[in-house]
Amino acid sequence: MHVAARSDVGMVRSGNEDSFFAHANKQGGLFIVADGMGGHAAGEVASEMAVQIVSRELTDLHQLVGDAPREKVAESIRNANRAIYDRTINESDKQGMGTTVSVLLLAGHHWLIGHVGDSRVYLLRDGALSQLTKDHSYVQEQVDAGLLTPEQARYHPYSNVITRCVGAGEEVEADTFSGEFRQGDVFLVCSDGLTGMVDDRRLQQLLLSRASAGRIVDALIAEANYRGGLDNVTAVVVQIMSMDEADEEKTEEAPALPGTTPPAGNPLTTAA
Repeated sequence: MHVAARSDVGMVRSGNEDSFFAHANKQGGLFIVADGMGGHAAGEVASEMAVQIVSRELTDLHQLVGDAPREKVAESIRNANRAIYDRTINESDKQGMGTTVSVLLLAGHHWLIGHVGDSRVYLLRDGALSQLTKDHSYVQEQVDAGLLTPEQARYHPYSNVITRCVGAGEEVEADTFSGEFRQGDVFLVCSDGLTGMVDDRRLQQLLLSRASAGRIVDALIAEANYRGGLDNVTAVVVQIMSMDEADEEKTEEAPALPGTTPPAGNPLTTAA
């Protein structure tokens, strides 16, 4: 795997409420994007807590087949929800905070996703881009009901209203999805600061580039900022370069750290 991850404040916001985690080794990889809400300080706290708790509980999960791994992913998100919600109850300045969470695990030719909110996970395969997650948002519900087209939903005044997040209530239900990956696949995990600015067709064009994962991450963030950069922008790109056993002998570089925001122009990259 070749991996790159970076978060950018965007062109309008004064602070960054996104957090991410990206770690790959010979056993697989764990990638998380969380987009906080509830004000600068509180949103940042919520997303950092979610990333820290979920990454701690899933770092050693390398068997992704069956119901047990899906339940473990869902439980990690429930635990993050409980911890964040408790802080909203006990700390007055944290009231109303919450966060999205999108988790991607890769191991043994299988992928597993846990998801709450409107951050997204995409898969590019054979030139076609598929959104693997489904937004928990007001406009997505309107699309599902046939009241809005996907294009209308992009520009709807309530496009940023989410219907499910981590930390807003005592309980939360996470969606889980699973499948198999193969050589040549490219995964994208991102916050809505990217997808709100850049449509799927343009995401597809950028992910199809033969450039390194780091250059693609740079291009994605630059595109979002060029189109207005109205929100924080976070992107994690994972390229499945080879499924050969010989590639497992490659030297692993330093993994990404949770909740970090590397400076612009210096995306964090990992080869495993």
